[in-house]
Amino acid sequence: MRHYFRYIFPIVIPLIVLFMPLSVFPFDGMTIVQQRVAAIFLFAALSWVLEPIPIYATSVAIICFELLLISDKSLVWFTGQQGEAWYGTVMSHTEIMATFANPIIMLFLGGFFLAIAATKYRLDINLARVLLKPFGEQPKYMILGLMLITAMFSMFMSNTATTAMMLSILAPVMALLKPGDPSRTAFALCIPLAANIGGIGTPIGTPPNAIALKYLQGSSNISFGEWMAFGVPFVVILMAFAWLFIIVLFPAKQKSISLDIKGQFLKTPQAFVVYITFITTIVLWLMGGAHGMNSYTVAMIPVTVFLMTGIINKEDLKQISWDVLWLVSGGIALGLALDKSGLAALLVYSIPFGNFSPYVVLVGAALLSLLMANFMSNTATANLLMPIMAALGASMSSLEGMGGQTTLILLVTFAASLGMALPISTPPNALAHATGHIQTSQMAKVGIFIGLLGIALSFVLVAILHIVKH
Repeated sequence: MRHYFRYIFPIVIPLIVLFMPLSVFPFDGMTIVQQRVAAIFLFAALSWVLEPIPIYATSVAIICFELLLISDKSLVWFTGQQGEAWYGTVMSHTEIMATFANPIIMLFLGGFFLAIAATKYRLDINLARVLLKPFGEQPKYMILGLMLITAMFSMFMSNTATTAMMLSILAPVMALLKPGDPSRTAFALCIPLAANIGGIGTPIGTPPNAIALKYLQGSSNISFGEWMAFGVPFVVILMAFAWLFIIVLFPAKQKSISLDIKGQFLKTPQAFVVYITFITTIVLWLMGGAHGMNSYTVAMIPVTVFLMTGIINKEDLKQISWDVLWLVSGGIALGLALDKSGLAALLVYSIPFGNFSPYVVLVGAALLSLLMANFMSNTATANLLMPIMAALGASMSSLEGMGGQTTLILLVTFAASLGMALPISTPPNALAHATGHIQTSQMAKVGIFIGLLGIALSFVLVAILHIVKH
């Protein structure tokens, strides 16, 4: 009977929510559209966790349900009295469909093109030989090496771009591991873990950090160096715990991996085009916005160059993980619906933070941010919570002795970046899940543990920062 629950729950529970009277919900002012978004959210959450259907199919279903239930071109039986306050604001169907071509999708495409070209011209194998050589041949130390390299890149460039690049380097290592070796999961998980954690180290490492800086002004101002002074130790300590956790949870059966890679870097004209394009793309990503382009625009450079030069042909295009693009677009669509319908704001504002003790507020805000970031993008979570937390921190005098607004904003920011329990939680997770070496349950187990541990660690480090500054 338990086996059937995974098929029944994702259908029955959302249907119950969909047809319940609004008066049953404990939220004042909840609209019909928000009720439908809640039903879609429950379907998505249960389907992603229980996996009655492939997770990419769940993402496509989310977009379809949004078009049918909450768009301006929805089914005639669901249109209701659009424009009425009790009905809510519907979404544009073009906005929902545009999630298939969101800038993040373009960033993924750029990463896929780099990975395909790197494999085709042996760049990934040669990079693996050069970068992993200092870490020896024991799997656990090779995992540590991959994590350190990934985290360092993630501090200064897009986490998604870093993950795409590092997964291409990982390919020759995976080829040497036996099919049943648990360490295959550890190798595949270590890169998104390090990318997600590493971005916390600098103010430019991940969008939630940049959003937080907007609210850390005046007496709460934190400089680039001050951020790194507590951000980098946080990354190092949490990375150490993450490394220990995954090598214990997924121990290697092989004692050593001999990356005895023969040969040199290829020296054909097309190979040089790959090398130059690869280096140029990474340098432009590392430079941030100094050149005027964002990471999404830069990602289109390798796509264009490789297609125009024939380095990637129509047969190579079949290797692109389209299921990952659908998976990510569904996550974007769900976050968009939660935001545009006002459901996310309604849920957040319904929590009476002001009535609780400062300790409960800090812990509750961090856990709320962590929970939301697992189902919405880190950036959307930060955008939604920061203005609320900034106002709350300024108004609660009981928080003054604990760092006030600064402490609250930093904890919420760190928690937003630690939301990585599901394949749709972050683009690095989705990319790693596409390798086929990680089950959703394994990712959830590691993501929840590291997320909660990261929140506890952030409390300690923010407390130390407050003591040092005062």
